[in-house]
Amino acid sequence: MATLASTITVRLADYADAADAARVVALLDSYARDPMGGGKALSDDVRERLVPGLAAHQGAFSLLAFDGDEALGLANCITGFSTFAARPLVNIHDMAVLPEARGRGVGRALMLAVEAEARTRGACKITLEVLSGNATAKGLYAALGYGDYALDPQAGTALFWEKKL
Repeated sequence: MATLASTITVRLADYADAADAARVVALLDSYARDPMGGGKALSDDVRERLVPGLAAHQGAFSLLAFDGDEALGLANCITGFSTFAARPLVNIHDMAVLPEARGRGVGRALMLAVEAEARTRGACKITLEVLSGNATAKGLYAALGYGDYALDPQAGTALFWEKKL
């Protein structure tokens, strides 16, 4: 799908392929263990249900970044719908790069591949959430054209809120 630098390639994960399924789980678990991902490993239950759940969720897709055969990064995305544009949108729900692979262009390659896939799907925009203290990710996203969301600057920018159920 996309190539960056000399060896980073990105492609869609095949949820039906056992090796890709294992890569998705392992990369997301690595991210979950990182302070930016909450600092806790995925539970056995989540590890078991993750890929079947993604596969069953219409519009979900994952991109895997590789250096040769080694999976270094993951973007889990969910296709939604923009009512104001009456077109699909893509939300990057998870962006993960193995700690030892950071600084090698993996995140940039994943972001460019997400954009290419979003365009293929006819999406009008890509959304994501980022922690305010994640300066590295914020720098990458800003360099690629991402920024605060506002309909009217007088009303302020959008905030990401949640209520756990």
